[in-house]
Amino acid sequence: MKKLMTVATLLTLSTSAFAGYQGNNTQSGYTGGNVATVTTVAKAKRAYDNTPASISGYIVKQIDEDTFIFKDSTGQIQIDVDDDAWNGLNVSAKNKVRIYGEVDKDDGRTQIDVHRISK
Repeated sequence: MKKLMTVATLLTLSTSAFAGYQGNNTQSGYTGGNVATVTTVAKAKRAYDNTPASISGYIVKQIDEDTFIFKDSTGQIQIDVDDDAWNGLNVSAKNKVRIYGEVDKDDGRTQIDVHRISK
């Protein structure tokens, strides 16, 4: 009887380890289907909330501790940068960077929540 209970417990634990959706993963989690990553500021301004973003351009102005203005050839947008997104990088307005994050639509305002920055 002990062996039967042990086997049943192990089977229960092993199947729960594989639970959850495991296909078509996007960068920012479930977004209601397959959503293309926006690649320009202009596209980010027209995108839905939580749309993944990967955009090359310049951080041209700091507004406060974690809020900046980002610019590419299609326009400017406010970005909110996570503390760990810098990953030790030092960047000036002359450095072209790529930001990775997601579009954030809140109170009629569009910005990008940045999770990672690379040169």
